[in-house]
Amino acid sequence: MLFRQLFDPNSSTYTYLIADLTLKQAVLVDPVLERVERDFKLLQELDLTLQFCLETHIHADHITGTGKLRELTGCLGGVPQGCLADCADFYLSDGDVLSVGSLKFEAISTPGHTNSHHAYLINNQRVLTGDALFIRGCGRTDLQGGDPGLLYDGVTKRLFILPEETLVYPAHDYQGQTVSTIGEEKRFNSRFVGRDRQAFIELMTELNLPYPKKMMEAVPANQHCGKILSKLTL
Repeated sequence: MLFRQLFDPNSSTYTYLIADLTLKQAVLVDPVLERVERDFKLLQELDLTLQFCLETHIHADHITGTGKLRELTGCLGGVPQGCLADCADFYLSDGDVLSVGSLKFEAISTPGHTNSHHAYLINNQRVLTGDALFIRGCGRTDLQGGDPGLLYDGVTKRLFILPEETLVYPAHDYQGQTVSTIGEEKRFNSRFVGRDRQAFIELMTELNLPYPKKMMEAVPANQHCGKILSKLTL
């Protein structure tokens, strides 16, 4: 298995390239529009065929590269069931498994950051946690139908039950951190350690964070797989 973590410094977004090296088939998770040229070049250099682009959720801080990559490669774009993305080729429900050669991507429903959000467990070894669980943090819950109670449930009841050695790869990091484990986050993630559900809800409700700079452009664009809409449409 090839596993690459790619970074967009403008939005602090991690895109993940995972491939079966025997079949030379690949999956990109959470691609960023401004990094499509980089991703496409890497696919060509490694002689990989892009089969799928997956989204963990509808992002508010960057525009997805799925639409452009679909044009360039003929790949299919998948999103969590319930996402308002009418352009997707397929939708994954909780527990669905997407197979690419020896790779298996299990969708784990972890709403709360947004109303529809998935983590993806890869071959029971690595989990791409999207914005549900960060390294020593978690995503905000005040946008796009977010719900702090649901996020607490998703992290503690769906992610924290995974084996402690499971590697954690988030969709964002703002401190230069790249990887953690489920065991580490259960012990050291200050958003969750020592807090019950109600205390977590109170913490998240009081964060009062500024809106993402690209939100008004990114959300409607991502609902159309990266197609930037005109200002009149917005």
